[in-house]
Amino acid sequence: MSKIMFLADLHGNMPATLALQKEIDKIRPDEIWFLGDAVGKGPENDQTLDWVRDHCDHFLAGNWDLLIAEWSHDCPPGHEDNSFYWDQLGKERIDWIESLPTEAEILISGIDFRLLHGRPVDINYHPYLSMDEFRPGFTDTKGKLHGGFICADCHTPYLREMDLGYAINTGSVGNSLGLTRCHALVIEGIPGGKEPAPLDFTFLSIPYDNKLAASIADKYPGLPRRESYKNEVLTGVYSR
Repeated sequence: MSKIMFLADLHGNMPATLALQKEIDKIRPDEIWFLGDAVGKGPENDQTLDWVRDHCDHFLAGNWDLLIAEWSHDCPPGHEDNSFYWDQLGKERIDWIESLPTEAEILISGIDFRLLHGRPVDINYHPYLSMDEFRPGFTDTKGKLHGGFICADCHTPYLREMDLGYAINTGSVGNSLGLTRCHALVIEGIPGGKEPAPLDFTFLSIPYDNKLAASIADKYPGLPRRESYKNEVLTGVYSR
């Protein structure tokens, strides 16, 4: 049995990321998958992106990653304040983001999981969707039907079971909706194993200093929508 960790949505929040790192050091997973959105929203995007590159083994791009990269080349009128992000990241990091795939797959204990962030390759799979609304997530962009999918994007961890298999969300490391904690997923099973075998799903729920995360945002007056970000990490309620 191997421990495979899936994490996503760090969003420039280093206090939450470092809290996760402490648990990683204890758990010692055999493999770590990053499912997108290292950047955007929070103030320390260069640091969270570098952490992902240093600590993860496999990488996917998320909607914020790709949008920031795209806008760094051609920013739509009225969104110039987002230059904070690409100025902070720099060309080398932007180039790395643009090299990332948007979906992948992994075979664990006889189940072939589709891996994706959610948007932009697919929809944002919220936990309140019906079973019928989850069904498209099992089929990748090449038309292959999988026995499960693991996504992120909605910032809420969940596991839903249905006739096609498992619909799973990692939750968010740095920008959780609801509980203001750091979340990630660990699956114990046999990687590459074609025969059906037991699986163990564990959701990590890690407290971190969210007040520190909010205070760090105050050190970056150029951060777009700074007060909204602070409210999100302090309350778990999203601003509109």
